[in-house]
Amino acid sequence: MKTLEIVQTQGRFFQHLQYKNDYTNESNECMIQTAAQLIDKKSSENRPGMLLGKIQSGKTRTFIGVMGLAYDNGFDAVIILTKGTNALVKQTYARLEEEFAEQIVDDRLRVYDIMSMPERLRKYELSQKLAFIVKKETHNLDRLRETLVDQYPSLSNKKILFIDDEADFASVAYEYKWEQNITKMRVIASKINELRGCLQESAFLQVTATPYSLYLQPEEMTIHEGKVFEPIRPAFTELVPVHDRYIGGDMYFEKSQIAGHFASYLYHEVAEKELQVMKKMDGRRVKMDKLLKQKNIANIRRAIVNFIVGSCIRRWQQRQAGMKQRKYSFIIHTERGKNAHAWQGELIRSFEDLLIEAAREESEVFHTLVQQSYQDLIRSVKTLNNVPVPSYIQVYLEVKLALDQEYIVSSIVNSEKDVKELLDHSGQLQLRAPMNIFIGGQILDRGVTIHNLIGFFYGRNPKTFQQDTVLQHSRMYGARPLEDLAVTRFYTTQRIYSIMERIHEFDAELRRAFECGGQERGVVFIQKDLTSTILPCSPNKILLSSLTMLKPHKRLLPVGFQTGYKTHIQKTVREIDRLIENELKNARYHEEGAYLIPVEKAKEMITLVHKTLEMEEGREFNLDEYHSVLDYLSTEAKSGAYVWLITRTRREIQRFKEDGAFENSPDTPGKGKGELAIARRKAKDHPALIMLRQEGKKEHGWRGAEFWWPVVVAPSETRPTVFANKTVK
Repeated sequence: MKTLEIVQTQGRFFQHLQYKNDYTNESNECMIQTAAQLIDKKSSENRPGMLLGKIQSGKTRTFIGVMGLAYDNGFDAVIILTKGTNALVKQTYARLEEEFAEQIVDDRLRVYDIMSMPERLRKYELSQKLAFIVKKETHNLDRLRETLVDQYPSLSNKKILFIDDEADFASVAYEYKWEQNITKMRVIASKINELRGCLQESAFLQVTATPYSLYLQPEEMTIHEGKVFEPIRPAFTELVPVHDRYIGGDMYFEKSQIAGHFASYLYHEVAEKELQVMKKMDGRRVKMDKLLKQKNIANIRRAIVNFIVGSCIRRWQQRQAGMKQRKYSFIIHTERGKNAHAWQGELIRSFEDLLIEAAREESEVFHTLVQQSYQDLIRSVKTLNNVPVPSYIQVYLEVKLALDQEYIVSSIVNSEKDVKELLDHSGQLQLRAPMNIFIGGQILDRGVTIHNLIGFFYGRNPKTFQQDTVLQHSRMYGARPLEDLAVTRFYTTQRIYSIMERIHEFDAELRRAFECGGQERGVVFIQKDLTSTILPCSPNKILLSSLTMLKPHKRLLPVGFQTGYKTHIQKTVREIDRLIENELKNARYHEEGAYLIPVEKAKEMITLVHKTLEMEEGREFNLDEYHSVLDYLSTEAKSGAYVWLITRTRREIQRFKEDGAFENSPDTPGKGKGELAIARRKAKDHPALIMLRQEGKKEHGWRGAEFWWPVVVAPSETRPTVFANKTVK
């Protein structure tokens, strides 16, 4: 590319980093292209350069490479804006000291925490390249201005690069004031803006995995072309290459749907009532001397034992391979309050004590717990090739030793002080023992690195889920050896899992839109008003727990239900039979077994089906959502509001798959002849509705009542669209 020619890539800073880190060709290209665009294009806080990565995917490594190129290409100072925790400042400082150690020793670079500056910098020091680490917090930004403008005015004449790390709502963002009909910049963004006004030359780079506040915030509260909010467009966007060891949402929410894939074993459902037990101490619910047998804490007990057994399996495997045995970590993140954390700490320590006692006695309950855990974990271990698989007795002896020698340490992390005391020399949470359990809230999700995580018990259940918050909570993402992932388990409620699945899909589709230049076109955001009219809605007003992501050929169907009893639903099922029979006779047009019917009739069918199904805990079949989606998808076609209807009868599907999960594929592709293949061929301008009449036999897990199972298929021409069932008021 032409812009690459303007970048000096043979300078001391970048060459040293390249030699030290052995960057891949893809990483090199990303760093050089980012530096080239910072040099070539004017970037500002309103039109920042954007480095878009994934959660824990090597973004820091990439922007440090960009720093090296910036120093080699005329930039004198880099200001790194970090999220507002001392732990992150320490972690960033330690990382820069390590990466640029040679330049620091040779007096070519100085790294400073803005709140711990030496009293008087000398000209000799100011003549070197500089790096300032600044928390995105008012006092830090005031101190930065004082340093650059008042104390050392010569710095304001230098060429400065701002790098906003983990850029989200705390940085460049807008707050909409409905009563004044204006947008107002937040305080921190205003301070950065004022400071940059005092500098002679500066550039601005945002580094994030959650860029929605940047791309999706409207410049004005004006609807363009009837439905699309034009976003604030970054001056440019570069995508951080995802390395081959990266594990993200596709593993937990896509590959997990493939039967027999080791990802299908990762998720364990937690009952809503068990999360209630984790909130506060209740002697009526929890008997501290019965923890190893009590039913209402089965999942937290299973999580702890799985963590111990999983760690033992991995350490045994490492010994077999002649490798150093690693230490492992497990996170419990269900509440923000310190009282809840104190109770959880007491609960976990009691579990530890009882397990140690049971191991030393080799009690029957201990044998049972270890065996259940071994059987759970070994299923996924066996799916990997060329990995030694320990026998039960080998694992049992490992677990017994681990408990007898007190390999487990649990720590409460709910304040800056806790984090500071628990950090190692590199600013990362130190693993004191082979098995480390961390209990905490927000402080654990602010970018602090936690090594070798193989267990995550998540229950943060806010009234509103925000995209960047939930993604930052996803500590199980990042570089993971598959051998570690095979013993990893993720515990949460079905409701939270479903919301996280939606958010992953939202994230993946928006990222795909960015990769295809979607930030130039915008993404469709819609909602339904009180008169049932489909309207555009502001992306920064959507509730993430109530969104549906629409894309070409997306399937929408109820999953995780039981039918009503035969005597209760039989009449309604017959009504659906008659309605379908009538529409097949009177269809406007038909071909290939697909019938074009009015959208109102399709909605009527789904309304009747809704009356016949009973959803399990944490599962939803939102009638408004299905109606609104059908309205939107069908009215997009110029030829009118119609739906392709495809029906099948006498189906005998099981309620559960072999692995115990609810069946989620009642429609069959059928090598091009099945109903799903037909639906995908026909659904171009109009959506398709597949109606499957099931026998509902008792031996298949149902109640012996026939029922209809609907599947909506979006047209192939669907633009990436976010339908918000609810919005923030």
